[in-house]
Amino acid sequence: MPQPPALFPEDENYFALLNGLKKRIRSAQVKAVLAVNRELILLYWQIGREVLARQQAEGWGGKVIERLAQDLKREFPDMKGFSRSNLMYMRAFAEAWPNEQFVHQAGGQIPWKHNCVILEKVKTPTERLWYIQQTVENGWSRNVLILQIESGLFQRQGGAITNFERTLPSPQSDLMQQLIKDPYHLEFLPLGKKFQERELENALVAHIRDFLMELGVGFAFVGSQYYLNIGGEDFYLDLLFYHLELRCFIIIDLKMGEFKAEYSGKMNLYVSAVDDQLRKEHDNPTIGIILCKSKNKTIAEYALRNVNTPIAVSTHKLPKQLQENLPTAEQLEMELEAAVKELGDDQPDES
Repeated sequence: MPQPPALFPEDENYFALLNGLKKRIRSAQVKAVLAVNRELILLYWQIGREVLARQQAEGWGGKVIERLAQDLKREFPDMKGFSRSNLMYMRAFAEAWPNEQFVHQAGGQIPWKHNCVILEKVKTPTERLWYIQQTVENGWSRNVLILQIESGLFQRQGGAITNFERTLPSPQSDLMQQLIKDPYHLEFLPLGKKFQERELENALVAHIRDFLMELGVGFAFVGSQYYLNIGGEDFYLDLLFYHLELRCFIIIDLKMGEFKAEYSGKMNLYVSAVDDQLRKEHDNPTIGIILCKSKNKTIAEYALRNVNTPIAVSTHKLPKQLQENLPTAEQLEMELEAAVKELGDDQPDES
């Protein structure tokens, strides 16, 4: 009689079963953790609401929280979270979000310590809710959340000047508008007092992990000084990325000075060439970002008005000690005039 096939570790069906079970178990673990987190935060919200209501009704001061902390820790010695400071956060949490439905839909989706960071560092309900949603969507750790809040990410979203509304279909235009920041914070770069655009580019590549965090979720680094042959001439893109969620190439052109109108023409060339040479059928239109030290809003808007490729003009913010040592345009002009005069004085007399 034919023997049934033996089940070996190499068997593809076995691995399919194993991988399916592992995926299901991990999913159940995540759901269990989230469920526990929601119940814990709901408990904290209920405690905070009760304390807040009793203080208002009885006229109790802050000392009642200190007494509660002592009594609760004595009653539940194995439970953490009943310190005076944490009870203060519970009260603040209930005061900030009086609707229990919020706990189920938003606050309960992130860890308690994340909620405490947002309560402490963010003041308006709209901004607080935005950071909660971004934490859920991007999986930010507490340290990353703190970094994003301290860098003013909420205020920097959607602040760049673009022509996306006219050059991109909806909803991609709205998504791209929110994706671009202004300014981009590059304080993490270890740059000296004097440097050129290429050195800025090299520093960004060397610290690509930090730069990708500043750019946001979804950016994949393709290359720096990316070579393109256009009409038989050589061109090099400063930085080329691909956005995994929006399915498009993103070119970044770095400029150390103020935005100039001619930059949009060169970026238009780059975007058109990438669309023709690199973009595939499933890719969305390529995006160009001109990243300058500063920009004149009116000039940038005029420069992009009749350009048919999607381009954004934004700014970068360098380390403070570096900004303080950068010469002004007037200083550069004076130094240039002095250098030209010195060069003329050194020429031999033809007579």
